[in-house]
Amino acid sequence: QVQLVESGGGLVQPGGSLRLSCAASGSIVSISTMGWYRQAPGKQRELVPTISTGSDANYKDSVKDRFTISRDNAKNTVSLQMNSLKPEDTAVYYCNAEIRTFYRVGYWPYWGQGTQVIVSS
Repeated sequence: QVQLVESGGGLVQPGGSLRLSCAASGSIVSISTMGWYRQAPGKQRELVPTISTGSDANYKDSVKDRFTISRDNAKNTVSLQMNSLKPEDTAVYYCNAEIRTFYRVGYWPYWGQGTQVIVSS
């Protein structure tokens, strides 16, 4: 089995910063793209940034220049540094990874349990 465990969410004032982390563990052969999604109440889940194994990153326009995604391939971790947070960033943030395991051919998407981020004064 594979687990993605997130940490780092919480309550922060507008303009503040948070750092989210996600660690993948289990029967992992290799990990391809990793990323973060978020879902606000009453809205669909949306992609925030993704990052390739070579650390090429793609960001949602509304978070460019504020959020930075990074990964450690040796530790199977991905992080999201969020600066200049706005109330509209409030959502549950989910870690996602395309993972190849020992017991299934190909890369399949796995999700973390989600971590709440609230930006409010």
